[in-house]
Amino acid sequence: MQGRRPAVILGLFLRILIFGACLQSSGAWAKDAIDPFVGRYAGQAEFTEAGAQIKRDLGVTISKRKDGFTVNWKASTSRPSGKVKIAEHSVDFVPTKRPNVFMSAMKTNVFGGQVPLDPMQGHPYVWARIDGDTLTVYALYINDDGGYEFQIFDRTLDPKGLKLKFERIRDGERLRAIDTLLVRAGKG
Repeated sequence: MQGRRPAVILGLFLRILIFGACLQSSGAWAKDAIDPFVGRYAGQAEFTEAGAQIKRDLGVTISKRKDGFTVNWKASTSRPSGKVKIAEHSVDFVPTKRPNVFMSAMKTNVFGGQVPLDPMQGHPYVWARIDGDTLTVYALYINDDGGYEFQIFDRTLDPKGLKLKFERIRDGERLRAIDTLLVRAGKG
């Protein structure tokens, strides 16, 4: 099964690249599909990395926009040495012609349209989908040697907030998996 995973992911990526240029924003997206996810959430996760116990404070804000939505997330990692590493990301998403599938709008093309970044230039290719009570954000990176790193953020609605399931996979090997609850801290 693990041998098929890279082929499936790369096959998906190639289809996205081939048809990506054809994807156009549609004004007829289900604007209410994002409504249950809108808000601010916070939580913590603990995991082991290189034999050390790592603690991470997590936060995400999901907000609605006229033409889509924005996901902002922040992770503060406390290392055993006492160092704190902070990573923040913000991605705007716009609808595609596919129901509940959204492309990232991370840069402006020459025609003024919002489009995803180019993974062949070392940038992540990011997209999202809403499937029932789960908002998933995918990020695909192509490494300098042509390999890949794939990150999957499943955020599933929970009465207290969002259940976060995160996976980081490099060339078919799972490097990290995090499961935690992010508690609702307020409206977006």
